Amino acid sequence: MSGNCEGDLHCPEPVDVLSAVGRDPGRLRIALSFKTAFTGTPKRLDPLVRASVVRLAERLAALGHEVVEAEPRYGLVGFSFLPRATAGLFEWSGRVPDPLLLDIRTRHAARNGRLLGGAALRWARSYEEPLRRRVGAIFQRFDVVLSPTTATPPLRIGAMAALSGWQTDRAMIAACPYAWPWNVLGWPAMNVPAGFADPERTLPLGAQFLGPANSEPVLISLAAQLEADQRWYEHRPSI
Repeated sequence: MSGNCEGDLHCPEPVDVLSAVGRDPGRLRIALSFKTAFTGTPKRLDPLVRASVVRLAERLAALGHEVVEAEPRYGLVGFSFLPRATAGLFEWSGRVPDPLLLDIRTRHAARNGRLLGGAALRWARSYEEPLRRRVGAIFQRFDVVLSPTTATPPLRIGAMAALSGWQTDRAMIAACPYAWPWNVLGWPAMNVPAGFADPERTLPLGAQFLGPANSEPVLISLAAQLEADQRWYEHRPSI
């Protein structure tokens, strides 16, 4: 957020987002997407979440945007994610003064990172550009992708506290299968409010705008337009 650092593998030019806040985004082509990337683990989109994103899509259409159901071609993005994530975790775990300070699940993931930090990591990095071309093909037809932020309403505090490492991974993927592919791509995504998960209006739901590289101003302009229309600042959870 504060800029590039020495040693960064990717050093993009600064992007001006402040001036985009009050700028009309124009009529955008928006792909409404509910597909998740392959993970080999079970996951299901909660009907409540789906309905909230559909309502948001209908509102965007009413604001003049073209909204069409279409899906990015994710391919094997997960196989690129795992070596990069765990190898990075292994590197950072070496900076802890005592490994026992780490959660046991973190230690297990770091151990996997040590095993995947060689040839698998090199393959994952070499696959980045082909992956961007594959997923990025959708932006030849659309300006923005709209998808759920999470597949489920918010989990209860402590829901994962007693789970093993593998159980934690499965639970995280089931709850949040939509956001991590964009982390792998390194492209901007923006969460926006999409209503509440309960009649008491205490648990928020979100949707996300996904864009290609350097599309932050477009996402900001679109979110600002939606904020002005929905007046989010008047809707607060009744805690």
